[in-house]
Amino acid sequence: MAIAKADFIEGMAKGMAVLESFDTERQRLNATLAAQRAGITRAAARRHLLTLAHLGYLETDGSHFWLAPKVLRFSGSYLASARLPRALQPTLNRLAAHTGESFSAVVLDGEQVVIIARSGSTRMLAYGLHLGARLPAHATSTGRVLLAAKSKTDFNAWLKGRELPRLTSRTVTGPKEFRALVEQVRQDDWCVASEEHELGVHALAVPLRNMQGQSVAALNVVTAPQRLEGPAMKRELLPLLQEAARELRSVL
Repeated sequence: MAIAKADFIEGMAKGMAVLESFDTERQRLNATLAAQRAGITRAAARRHLLTLAHLGYLETDGSHFWLAPKVLRFSGSYLASARLPRALQPTLNRLAAHTGESFSAVVLDGEQVVIIARSGSTRMLAYGLHLGARLPAHATSTGRVLLAAKSKTDFNAWLKGRELPRLTSRTVTGPKEFRALVEQVRQDDWCVASEEHELGVHALAVPLRNMQGQSVAALNVVTAPQRLEGPAMKRELLPLLQEAARELRSVL
């Protein structure tokens, strides 16, 4: 959303940049690291860190800072009040009960996807596939489905100059190869990703579109690799996800 320059609060933007500097890769930051990650001076980073700690959003040992439980108020409020997770949850519950597999609904946020609803086997929680989890878009089935939903112009802008980190030996990281992969997803309208984000995770995803044809989220299933191979996948899980996506169009 674009706003007038006079309405833009620079200090708030910097504070949010500092808060967003904390992730699964860097869970504890000092002022120097926070400054580098947020793109601001060390002095400014230090003031923001101290303020966030004073407000209860960070904890500190005097040198390093880390997220405090209070930040969960934002995600908890979103999951409790947002229409999209509430609309999707019953369908995920039904799919999980019917198959015994784990299902998630995911949205795209920059270079990551965020799980906004899930249901199914708790054995997959070991892989971090929990509510609110943020995963790299380029290495996940849902991320590729949502990237494929972008116009070619928007996708090229997303990919331009972007480094695609190698997370496992199977992660696709070459821009040319990745571009071809997303184009194939665009044609197929579904995507399988096996052990590209994390070893042992095999997933199939389809887009979730509203009545206007816009992809607002992605639906995926995490399952055993043999269920995602050839005829078995196209005969069982893919039709199941596609039918669920068609049923959900009227509520998205």
